Amino acid sequence: MDKVISEPKPDEIKVLLHHQYQTRDTLSPSTVLPSPLDQFHVWFKEAVEDGKVHEPEAMSLSTATSSGIPSARIVLFKQLDSRGFIFYTNYTSRKSKELSENPNAALVFYWREIHRSVRVVGKVEKVSREQSEEYFKSRPVGSQLGAWASKQSTVIDEDDLTRRLKEVEEKFGDDVPLPEFWGGWRVVPNEVEFWSGKPSRLHDRVRYLRNEESSSESPSWKIDRLSP
Repeated sequence: MDKVISEPKPDEIKVLLHHQYQTRDTLSPSTVLPSPLDQFHVWFKEAVEDGKVHEPEAMSLSTATSSGIPSARIVLFKQLDSRGFIFYTNYTSRKSKELSENPNAALVFYWREIHRSVRVVGKVEKVSREQSEEYFKSRPVGSQLGAWASKQSTVIDEDDLTRRLKEVEEKFGDDVPLPEFWGGWRVVPNEVEFWSGKPSRLHDRVRYLRNEESSSESPSWKIDRLSP
């Protein structure tokens, strides 16, 4: 008897395609570096140099209100230092308000083209004014002006953004100062997971957990393999 597959209703979506992942390397506690930041540095460099990954710096940022209501969006990872992962944004935006009242965040990098992903959970802190200014000055002038023109996450009228951009262009020209309301956030990880896609959904997963007794300045890590 022929197999009968029911058609989805017009208001339903059913995804039946199963893509088979395949990475050449084997990911395990014995193959990774002792520090997740060092391991991320290796993977990110490979994602950039591979040439197939479009915007390897794109990451999902999840935040939550003080009452635990979550929200997520895609932002751009900009720097990795000895403490954690840094991105820049408007400090009056929704994400920044939520980070201020609930200083916990999660990040996800998904590099589909090379079948790899990295998940990060940690506390957040603002980077120094000096570091924010150094990065701000490296941005194109248009992006600098855009930071002043946009009251991020607020409701605006149709022509508000165009008008505000023209005003800041006339005010600053090409010498645009760092706004007081704009700067960097750093996610200081206490958990980092590296995921490597394998056939039949039997993926490699390695998780780093920060040892509670270790300091944030010189952390040590417990490294485990997780079931897929």
